[in-house]
Amino acid sequence: MADWDRPSTSDNASVVSAALETTNEETSKPEFSEDEEILIAKMYNLVGERWSLIAGRIPGRSAYEIEKYWNSRYSENKGDNLD
Repeated sequence: MADWDRPSTSDNASVVSAALETTNEETSKPEFSEDEEILIAKMYNLVGERWSLIAGRIPGRSAYEIEKYWNSRYSENKGDNLD
């Protein structure tokens, strides 16, 4: 069997590295500027949880990023202690 038929270990390392980066991006807290935070809060007060509508007002941001930011920052269950 020729060497090109088998994936090299460097290819596998690249795939694992890319997967870890994606996981870290998904679990890390999104970074937003102060202007973006203010706009998100104002838009949320106007339209509620219509994340795609809010994201449409902030270039380069997805509805998922906006929702994730909002939930990490303003979630009702954040910091509640059930003891």
